[in-house]
Amino acid sequence: MADNSNENETGADQSVPAYSWYALSVLVLVYVLNFVDRQILSILANDIKADLGVDDSYLGFLYGTAFAVFYSLFGIPLGKLADSWKRVRLLAIGLTLWSTMTALSGLAKNASTLTVARIGVGVGEATASPSAYSLISDWFPARLRATALAIYSSGLYIGGGLSLLIGALIVENWNAAYPSGGPFGIVGWQAAFLSVGIPGVLLALWVISLREPIRGEIDGLTSPEDPAPFKGFAQELVQVIPPFTLIGAAMRGPFALGVNLAGLVFFGAAAIFLTYLVPAPSNLIPGLVSDQWLFLGVGYYAVFSWAAGLKARDLATFRLTWGSPAFLCVILGYGMVAFIAYTNSYWGAPYAERTLGAAKSDLGWFLGAPGALAGFLGVILGGRMADALLQRRDDGRIWVIMFGLISPLPIIYVAFTTDSVVVFYVLSFAANLLVASALGAAAATSQALVLPRMRGVATATFFLATTLIGLGLGPFMAGYVSATNGDDLSLGVLSTLIVAPIGLALLIGAVRLVPNAIKTMFQTARDAGENI
Repeated sequence: MADNSNENETGADQSVPAYSWYALSVLVLVYVLNFVDRQILSILANDIKADLGVDDSYLGFLYGTAFAVFYSLFGIPLGKLADSWKRVRLLAIGLTLWSTMTALSGLAKNASTLTVARIGVGVGEATASPSAYSLISDWFPARLRATALAIYSSGLYIGGGLSLLIGALIVENWNAAYPSGGPFGIVGWQAAFLSVGIPGVLLALWVISLREPIRGEIDGLTSPEDPAPFKGFAQELVQVIPPFTLIGAAMRGPFALGVNLAGLVFFGAAAIFLTYLVPAPSNLIPGLVSDQWLFLGVGYYAVFSWAAGLKARDLATFRLTWGSPAFLCVILGYGMVAFIAYTNSYWGAPYAERTLGAAKSDLGWFLGAPGALAGFLGVILGGRMADALLQRRDDGRIWVIMFGLISPLPIIYVAFTTDSVVVFYVLSFAANLLVASALGAAAATSQALVLPRMRGVATATFFLATTLIGLGLGPFMAGYVSATNGDDLSLGVLSTLIVAPIGLALLIGAVRLVPNAIKTMFQTARDAGENI
């Protein structure tokens, strides 16, 4: 096998101070709340469907696309801000915003206002992982980074599981106490949003007390403080948020503007074509492109604009992210894992309640709580396995991602075809454990392929794959197939397994490409003008 990478050698003898573990525990709490606020929509889905008169395609759109597009787009400039400003401060502001918007979801009276609130949640949550990934990479040496990122990522599964338990308890108790609606006409699902949103504002006060680490010091690549951090943020904002993207392109010259306009036409035409090819049963903007394809068209056009601008503004970062086949294989390969994982985690509770007759309270205890444990164990064990395999093989982490893609498939198939709710609970636990194993390895690999100053942008790019592909398409596809086949959620969920071969091909490519990309990272950056 080839010699271990620079990443393996960097920080091999460094000890980890107790403060790093303390700070990591606070970030885990933030991520737990992040996913409670995001995932609680799953246990509330059937109530929202009945109360607002929407269908499964809208529920998939609300959970996936409406959130994912704005989460992804604002994650790019916020990722840049995380690379240049105080990450602790940025995280606290974002936590306050998404918690407030979650609470405001509880005041929604129709689908349109609920959609707007979910967009706000997406913008706020876009601050979380770019800030946290960058902080963790400066608190922990490379030899423990996959483990630390896996521990942080466990908040995803703990929060997702707790959301079912908390949501079920609030809805059932509220509706029992107020059968005709409580104060201001608030019903159970609205009370649940209010109850989980408000505590986040208090948690933000704890986050702001954390100490900001010196950027890059732990890797011996200390980065000087950016004297104008918001200038870079504004430049990224102009490059990624339509219609300002046209201004950003024009600033680069007539040719860049022409390319940008061509991209705008292409993605607009694609959205219109998909509306006719796959018309969404639920459409909030009658007579126009369906919401699903309109939102995704805007999202993909914005990403196209940003990537083109990044190449002109920061060639080194572009070469190590968008210009790196290794980086793209990793993030797109994990995007297929996310496609399946988000679908399974979101539709599991509505499916068990609607098809298998499970009570909400039972879902909280037998699906949510075990799911939290399964995800926690899976992501921690996967992270440890990834770090252990990396010591033996330069491509060790990629095999863990591949395991997380393939191993859950037969389990998910049986879970969504069984008639036994007990079997469904057991298999859901197993599927959550296995699919969670891939996250720490994927996150750490994306960080290993870039320089310290690029970690926030790399994280934002990584989450483009998990959100615009996994979250933006997976839950909607399942909901659409269900809505167009007599509310058959089993068929809807199982239809999403079709992406597994695509993910496998991408990860096989990553096995071949990643080791060399890490070894040549510094030379690639130097060739692009980086002064290192």
